[in-house]
Amino acid sequence: MRLADSFRSERFGAVRIHELQRVIELDSGAVHDASSAGSRIVPPEALRAVESQMVIVVPCMNESRSVIEGVLSGIPHDCLIVLVSNSDKLPVDRYEIEAQTLEQFCRLAGRSAISVHQKDPGLAAAFKAAGMEELIGEDGLVRAGKGEAMLIGMALAAMTGRRYLGYVDADNYVPGAVHEYCKAYAAGLHLAASPYSMVRISWHSKPKLRDGRLFFSRRGRSSEITNEWLNRFLAEYSGFGTEVIATGNAGEHAMTLDLGLKLRLAGGFAVEPYEYMDLFEQFGGILESASPDVMASSVPVLQIETRNPHFHDNKGEEHVQGMRMQALNVVYHSPVTLPSVRQAIIEFMVSQGALEVGQEPPRERVYPPVGSLDLELLYDGLDAEALTFRQFDGQASAGYAPSPSIERHGIPRPTV
Repeated sequence: MRLADSFRSERFGAVRIHELQRVIELDSGAVHDASSAGSRIVPPEALRAVESQMVIVVPCMNESRSVIEGVLSGIPHDCLIVLVSNSDKLPVDRYEIEAQTLEQFCRLAGRSAISVHQKDPGLAAAFKAAGMEELIGEDGLVRAGKGEAMLIGMALAAMTGRRYLGYVDADNYVPGAVHEYCKAYAAGLHLAASPYSMVRISWHSKPKLRDGRLFFSRRGRSSEITNEWLNRFLAEYSGFGTEVIATGNAGEHAMTLDLGLKLRLAGGFAVEPYEYMDLFEQFGGILESASPDVMASSVPVLQIETRNPHFHDNKGEEHVQGMRMQALNVVYHSPVTLPSVRQAIIEFMVSQGALEVGQEPPRERVYPPVGSLDLELLYDGLDAEALTFRQFDGQASAGYAPSPSIERHGIPRPTV
């Protein structure tokens, strides 16, 4: 893969946000001359090296079987798949359909995968025993929300012993786009060459139907607002306007697990913009950091613009407005946000009808780092109590191996 070079970046303490890099070639060929002016080549063996250490988490909620099959088919072969579902169990058990789809895919492709349902009582019991009671709602189950699904996926990834973690939304209609995202993750993590790095995807376009023809929009309705306010946050500190952040709402993103295990994830759709705010809080140099090793190493954030258009389900204006407001909530309540930005956020939210005059934005739920979990207790709880926790090994004759765990690709018993 060939990427445009990144010539500038914005620094915020140890956090180094690189300007958007374009994918120039999906396949850069067999000649590995990385000295081309203005571009960087990541050879196939480097991509494979990262992919063989990567877990791809797919948060899923009520997607059709054909869409899920397409997403699975786009994930590179050497990546381990983790599907975290919050799909309806009644009147039809949609999770059972998803698990069957995943099992069949693994059997046909000779792949391994893990799946679990977000509302499994055994999953909640396992997380509670492992030390994260905050994740459990009043009903005794894991709280609903995308951020919660991503946290579950990260915890499962942490138990595999692999080094990298990527997220891919389950509502992507184009398998080729999924494949490109994963290749971009591998390329970015290779180029970052840091134990504490993140890669965030900016899709090339999001097609919409207008007047009977496709219009390839370059801006997302939610990301446009989120990016504006994250950049304003940076500008208030530097005194210079910036548009460096282009991936505030990037559902498709990846990171080293060394970094991921230190991050605090927000619940719901606040999860992606809060990753930026948590980086600024923990490693921005404004607050005292509990991770001097990260501060000394720096945290590169690479943003990569892909070539494939991003076709996915249109969930409506209410969904988009909710994402916008959750992003502003986490910026407003961050202890490193300056008062001038807080006041501007309130004025904007009042103008949008999201707040009444005199009201304050609500706080989003934020969870402790996955690195604080007792992984051995979590594994024991999942293995003993979570009835939806399944491990598939496509190279095994039965195709499904709930226990013992898959040593080659899945979760080896933790040795923590």
